[in-house]
Amino acid sequence: MREFLRTTRFRVALTSFVTSLLALGVVSAWLVVDAENRLGQGAAQVARARAAAIVQLLNTGAAPADLLVLVRDSAYEVVDRFGRRVIGCPGLRHGLLARGDEYWRGDSVSVLEAGAVDESMPGSVGCRGVLGRDIETTETRVHVAAETSGDSKYRIYGAAVVDESGQAALDAVRVTLLVGVPVIALLIGAVAWLAVRRSLRPVEAIRSEVAEIGAHDLSRRVPAPDSADEIAKLAETMNTMLARLDTAVTRQSRFTSDASHELRTPLASLRTQLEVLLAHPDRLDWRDACRNALLDITRLQDLVGDLVLLGKLDNAEPERATPVRLSEVVESCLSGRQGVRAGLDEDPLVLGDRGRLERLLRNLVDNAQRHTRTGVEVRVSTVDGFAVLAVTDDGPGIPVADRERVFDRFVRLDDGRARDDGGAGLGLAIVAEIAQAHGGTVEVADHVGGARLVVRLPLAKPRS
Repeated sequence: MREFLRTTRFRVALTSFVTSLLALGVVSAWLVVDAENRLGQGAAQVARARAAAIVQLLNTGAAPADLLVLVRDSAYEVVDRFGRRVIGCPGLRHGLLARGDEYWRGDSVSVLEAGAVDESMPGSVGCRGVLGRDIETTETRVHVAAETSGDSKYRIYGAAVVDESGQAALDAVRVTLLVGVPVIALLIGAVAWLAVRRSLRPVEAIRSEVAEIGAHDLSRRVPAPDSADEIAKLAETMNTMLARLDTAVTRQSRFTSDASHELRTPLASLRTQLEVLLAHPDRLDWRDACRNALLDITRLQDLVGDLVLLGKLDNAEPERATPVRLSEVVESCLSGRQGVRAGLDEDPLVLGDRGRLERLLRNLVDNAQRHTRTGVEVRVSTVDGFAVLAVTDDGPGIPVADRERVFDRFVRLDDGRARDDGGAGLGLAIVAEIAQAHGGTVEVADHVGGARLVVRLPLAKPRS
């Protein structure tokens, strides 16, 4: 039961029910009160008109006695300046009181029970026959208005009953609203329940599918509804995330497998040399054995360093983002190298980590020198808001089909890039990761008679 009360469907339905109940209740109450006030204002206007008509007759010189029949038949009362009733319905100036618990307070008084006559006042002519109401069985709203004659000798009170048909219609509307508002609010809550239930079906399907997807089954995708609403966007986002996870897991698995293989080779070579040296200490030159073992250890150290760097690049932005001049990077990397020419068309300024940018250029030059025949050229320029760093060699080049794959990890394209003559296949992968971490790109450009690798990095924005 608690789980049901916590569901989104129940909360939305309950919120819709309560909100609609309050809103409809407030609007209904306002309508009833407004209609009631309008009926009362109409009766008050009639009462004032009646009193004004008697005032007009008195102002023309008529005496109260001449108005006896008119006053009796129309529920008037005339009072002199001393407050003594001259003629009319006794108790009318007190608002036609039925229980004596309310008194006239102004030009208009509303009472619930009309037709009451103060029988204690002597000389009462009564108004029951005119108003036609029995105070024991009927509740009627009556309004009383007061006017003063022109000579201020008399004060005239006139009464009018609220329209009976209008009051009956208002009472019927009140009863209808008392019953209808809760029913309508309940209906709105039910509609909200059904609408939310229908809307959440795709979400439940997505949840069920995600719950069944395991770490080794990331190729599965969640069902995407045909609608173009937020749930469809959620499903699209989930599928995009699963695709990224699938790619990352596959890449990590392949990387782990390749790394273990690359680490196993120098370790096996090192162990073999040591075992042979221990087994035949008199037949081998220990200096040559130690020299070969040191080469394997150096190679192993370089491989571990590359793996650590790739791990950092996978999980972090450049450590120090500072303005760096590419001319200084080129000068630092090419210092002491033979067979490498530098061409600086411009001196662009980029934002990044100088140490990693030097590593990027060093890997490119190492790769070019490994395959060139005569020499390597490094050229720096600026094109369309990007700093362009191009490294060109005159070696065998890179086939078009392998120009994207060459930046994958542990990739060697041919025997010229064999393990004995080169690295572990991580150099260009590190170049791609560093360029991406700096917001740039790297690609193999078209070049006749060799290979040209081009890195584009966004220029640093000038300080304002």
